[in-house]
Amino acid sequence: MKHSKLTWMIFAALILGVVFGHFCPHYAVKMKTLAVIFLRMVKMIIAPLLFATLVRGLASHGDVKKLGKVGLKTIIYFEIVTTLALIIGLFMGNIFNPGHGFGTAAANPQLLKEAGLMAVTAPMTSVSEIVYNIFPTSIVQAMSEGNLLQIVVFSIFFAIAICAVGEKAKPVMTLLESVSQVMFKFTEYVMYFAPLGIFGAIASTVGLNGLSILKNYFKVIFSLYAALIVFVFLVLFIACKYAKISLRNLLRVIQEPAVLAFTTASSEAAFPKAIDLMERFGVPQNIVSFVMPTGYTFNLDGSTLYLAMAVIFCAQINGIELGLTQQLIIMLALMLTSKGIAGVPRVALVVLAGTLASFNIPLIGVAILLGIDQILDMGRTTVNLVGNCVATVVIARWENCFDYDKMNNYIQECDKEGGFWSLIAPKPLAKTVEVTEKIEDK
Repeated sequence: MKHSKLTWMIFAALILGVVFGHFCPHYAVKMKTLAVIFLRMVKMIIAPLLFATLVRGLASHGDVKKLGKVGLKTIIYFEIVTTLALIIGLFMGNIFNPGHGFGTAAANPQLLKEAGLMAVTAPMTSVSEIVYNIFPTSIVQAMSEGNLLQIVVFSIFFAIAICAVGEKAKPVMTLLESVSQVMFKFTEYVMYFAPLGIFGAIASTVGLNGLSILKNYFKVIFSLYAALIVFVFLVLFIACKYAKISLRNLLRVIQEPAVLAFTTASSEAAFPKAIDLMERFGVPQNIVSFVMPTGYTFNLDGSTLYLAMAVIFCAQINGIELGLTQQLIIMLALMLTSKGIAGVPRVALVVLAGTLASFNIPLIGVAILLGIDQILDMGRTTVNLVGNCVATVVIARWENCFDYDKMNNYIQECDKEGGFWSLIAPKPLAKTVEVTEKIEDK
């Protein structure tokens, strides 16, 4: 209910922002302050949120011997699929060029600079500069500057040290578990201010540029959803082929949690129902109980794809052309910084802001994307869910323990129930009607 109310408030803020920006452009431009305040709040939670979640995730799954064969296969699959998602995101970003047409006039650079949201140094161009900038001289300085790459490097070594210490590090893990839970709740509170921030962002943007800017927003939305569709019907389709199941049948089974994830823009809301359905679909309980929770840390396909496109977008609106080497390094960085960001709507903005800061790219793009982030979040969150459901089937097939008879029986039950999918599945529905008519005759 909370997610649903927040979703409607965000959409209302989006519409009101467009109307206010069109009819009161002089006052609407001043509403940028609301967006800046919200983005400052987002920057405030970057360091503790990433550190706690990343260290906890890596330390809990970092011991390969403890993970066993299933865990190792799961991590390998996750990294392969996540890499493909990033490649598709970068490729589609370069194809559609969503940032071209906005220009820096879409935001107020002076106001963002005063708010500390605009980089004042030149973007890093050389590979050596990017590489040595990854390693921090002080973790305190890295956290104060919101440099995600440096925080990630420190977190990785910290997690490795925890695994090496073993039992003596349990109090630290307990503390990190508490900190991560507190930070997720903290982030949830910050996101309650999202409607005000979105209203300010869209009102000032429309007030400054007129309604014509909306076509550029549609271009961004179209670009992301096109990329997500390509990912689902290319990567996930191939994964389902390997598992010898139908992607269409899987989508029929998980339609309820998928709709829930789409409307709430939160993977956490759809998590319990998805686990139940995958067990009914034929995946053993021990596989589901391990792969699904791990997937929400290591396998956020939609979010990583979005982050790749968003970085390209933010670079393009600032007139920065990223070379192939830079994009590959950004891709490697996002493979790490995107871990553990599921559960809270719009938390991808936190990772995006930190990644841009790490590469000295101005954060104007974050302010622009803020206005439509709810629409973007709905699509990427749904793909996160679908990707993790596919992962459970693939790992079960890899372990030769997927129950195909159970899957077929459950699909038949779904066919008999009809519903929305009966509109696109006329054959099973026709059989059900035929059986019903015979029963009535008898």
